[in-house]
Amino acid sequence: MRKASIARKTAETDIRVEIDLDGAGAYDNRTGVGFFDHMLDQLARHSLIDITVRAEGDLHIDDHHTVEDVGIALGQALRQALGDKRGIRRYGACLLPMDDALVRAALDLSGRPFLVWKVDFSAPKIGSFDVELVREFFTAFAMNGGVTLHVEKLDGLNAHHVAEAAFKAVARALREAVEPDPRKGDAVPSTKGAL
Repeated sequence: MRKASIARKTAETDIRVEIDLDGAGAYDNRTGVGFFDHMLDQLARHSLIDITVRAEGDLHIDDHHTVEDVGIALGQALRQALGDKRGIRRYGACLLPMDDALVRAALDLSGRPFLVWKVDFSAPKIGSFDVELVREFFTAFAMNGGVTLHVEKLDGLNAHHVAEAAFKAVARALREAVEPDPRKGDAVPSTKGAL
C-alpha cells in the first residue's frame, strides 16, 4: 500500500494531497491556478502516480504560496508513500522533447534533497502564471520529498512548452525511480542498508 495523504494548513494556504504510487496516472487537481493544475495533471499522467490535490490559497495576493505549498505537501506525500524504499529502483532519468523544447531530468530518491535547476524561460509569464514558480514548485517538492533532482533545458523558446516538458520529464524519471525493481526483491537500494 504505497499511498499517502497529507493535509497542510497555514495562514496562507489550506492544502490536501493524496497520492498512490501504484496508480494508473489518474488525477483530480484543483488549486485555483489553471496552468498549475494542468502541470500537476501532466505530473500524474506521466509518472503513473494517482494524484489528487485540493488547495485554497491567498490567490488575491499571487500564486506563489499556493504553488510552493502544494510542492511541500506533494514532497511530503512522496516521502511517506515510499516508506523505507525497499525494492524500488531509486534512480530515474528522462530526456523529453515537446515541440521546440527539450528537457532532461534525472533524480535519485536518496533522502538527500538537492535541486540543480538549469532552466530559463523566454517570457516571464505563461498567461497569468509566473514562470519562476516552476522552480519554486520543484524546489519545495525536492526538499520535502528527499529527492536529489537535476532539471536542465537543452532547447526551447516557447515558455509553455519548456515548463510542460520539465514537468513531464520529472514525471517520467519519477515513474522509473519509484517502480519496484524485480531483481532487488525487498532490499534497500543502497550499500548503506538505509535511505
